[in-house]
Amino acid sequence: MTLSGRDAYRDELTTLAAEDTALVCLEADLGGKNHPFQTAYPERFFNLGIAEGAMVDMAAGLAAGGYKPFVSTFAPFAALRAAESLKLALGYLNAGVTVVAPYAGVSGAWFGTTHHCLEDFAVLRSVPGVTIAAPYGEAEMRAVVRAAVRDGRPHYIRTGRNAAYESLIPAGAELPLVTWEFEAADPEDVCLVSVGEEGTRLALEARSATGASHAHLVYADHEHLAGAAAELAARHTRFVVVEEHRGQGGVAEALALLLPRCEVAGVNAGHDWPAEGGDHHEVMARLGFDLPAVLSAVALLRTGAPGPVPAGSGAR
Repeated sequence: MTLSGRDAYRDELTTLAAEDTALVCLEADLGGKNHPFQTAYPERFFNLGIAEGAMVDMAAGLAAGGYKPFVSTFAPFAALRAAESLKLALGYLNAGVTVVAPYAGVSGAWFGTTHHCLEDFAVLRSVPGVTIAAPYGEAEMRAVVRAAVRDGRPHYIRTGRNAAYESLIPAGAELPLVTWEFEAADPEDVCLVSVGEEGTRLALEARSATGASHAHLVYADHEHLAGAAAELAARHTRFVVVEEHRGQGGVAEALALLLPRCEVAGVNAGHDWPAEGGDHHEVMARLGFDLPAVLSAVALLRTGAPGPVPAGSGAR
């Protein structure tokens, strides 16, 4: 069965640790009783409790000592509560620490606004030297984890809660800069660009409904996006970027700057704060981040007239 992103991360790291004794795993009180890494290698597993900044600082020290630390906590606590530690450790010190952040976007919908994270791309993209990934499905998560272990650079890996999707690459494959899930015959037509779990799910649904091309991105840092932008511009000139993030500091904004001769529209979580709980998709819909918003954005670029969009849409 396909694993969720966070479970795929835990399983892949545990598998790699059998051959690489430098790998260590740190959690901020969300490892649970059956964390596979803790079961297999208890001497290399550390639960730091709700001390996220201290966890990142400790990981930086372990990296300086020759270890390869992977740390994990809820995205809002990793990217926001521990922001200063991330800036200093991953940025200023260039420590080889990988931060794995589940519950990104509004995947922790029932926990309320304090546990939502629609700002992490903006925060991490502003820290030079950090590789930022938002894999879709088990195979992509495993590939991202393997790449982080290999290159030893600072990484921030964003994932959801329990959603399990089939990746767009085969198991065991390496990640291309751009995954072309579908290419329409007309290069003048709109191209959907997806980022992350829910952005990719919605782009896949919109591609089926519209026949638009679909390019999927795993990496969201400037270095990778600059390369991806060149590949995108070689094939299309109009793009709709779909991402579970606020418009400010997101991938659409970055690609708009990298593609000044192209039209770039974004479908995102907008500017509002969810006032009510619900499941993941319900909260996204209240923010206007849903299929009607994506279809409307495609129609607007194609014809100059948007399709029907519900009130509060995140289309920008």
